[in-house]
Amino acid sequence: MLDVSRVQKELMECNRDKAISGVSIVLHDGGSDLSHLSGTITGPVGTPYEGGTFQIDISLPSGYPFEPPKMQFITKVWHPNISSQNGAICLDILKDQWSPALTLKTALLSLQALLSAPEPDDPQDAVVAQQYLREYPTFVATARYWTEVFAKRTSVGIEEKVQKLVEMGFSEDLVKNTLESVNGDENMALEKLCSG
Repeated sequence: MLDVSRVQKELMECNRDKAISGVSIVLHDGGSDLSHLSGTITGPVGTPYEGGTFQIDISLPSGYPFEPPKMQFITKVWHPNISSQNGAICLDILKDQWSPALTLKTALLSLQALLSAPEPDDPQDAVVAQQYLREYPTFVATARYWTEVFAKRTSVGIEEKVQKLVEMGFSEDLVKNTLESVNGDENMALEKLCSG
C-alpha cells in the first residue's frame, strides 16, 4: 500500500526550495493520483545540459518507499546513462541501491548529478557512451544540440501557445498544466485537452 502521507510530505518538501535546488514534482497531468507524478530538473551549470529543463515521468509502486520509484526521462536527452530512444535511466539508486531513507527529491537530485557526471562504463545507451569515450567534442556538441532542441522552451513561445489554446475555450490553468505535461508540444496538448 502506497504511503500517501509520506508522498504528500515529500512533494511539499521537494517544491519548497525548487528555485535553489532546480528540482520540482507535480501530480501527473494535474490529476489526483499520487502514484503517477511528473518531475522537473534543470540542466546543471557548466554542462551541455545547462539552460535545459528536463521532464521526468515518475511512477510509484505500491511498495514505495520500500521499493524504488520508476523514473524515465520524457524530455529527449543525449547522455550515456539515459536511453536516447525511450528515456530509460541507468542509475543504481533507482534499482538495487534504493533505500527507504532516500526521497523523490534525492532521486531527482541524483539524476541532476548524473547529468553532470556521466558514467560511460555503465551505459544505458551504448552508442552515446562510445561517442562520449571516443569523440568527446562530438558528444558535447550533440548533447548541447539536443538540449537546445528538446529541453529549452522560450517563454514567448509558451505564452503564444497558451493564448491560442485559451482562445479555443480551455481554461488558462488547464492549458498551462497540459502544455507543461507534454513539454510544450502544442499539438499533443490540444489532443489531451480535447480527449478529456
